[in-house]
Amino acid sequence: MDPNHYKMGWLMVAFDLPVKTKDERKRATDFRKFLLDDGFQMIQFSVYARPCVTFARQETHLRRVRLAVPDEGSVRAIYITKAQWEKAFIIHGKPAREVSAEEIPEQIMLW
Repeated sequence: MDPNHYKMGWLMVAFDLPVKTKDERKRATDFRKFLLDDGFQMIQFSVYARPCVTFARQETHLRRVRLAVPDEGSVRAIYITKAQWEKAFIIHGKPAREVSAEEIPEQIMLW
């Protein structure tokens, strides 16, 4: 039996869908409603995550997302293990301020 097959984790979906026209807004709203109905939780705007108790469950929900994606836009999905999820940081603070290129360390400018 493969123990990796049973690893608990989170399926995270991030998307950027067009919302300029009424039809585009409806499709984007329908996609968000689909995610919520399928057990996803909103993490941030356009970022949703769903717990999956097995890798097979993750595959099931990923297949459902693929079927629900509107024709336009971009959707990305990633599976994050429980251990990785628990190491995430939630940082609250003042609104971000713009930083000039001179203030950014050289290492970050490479990315």
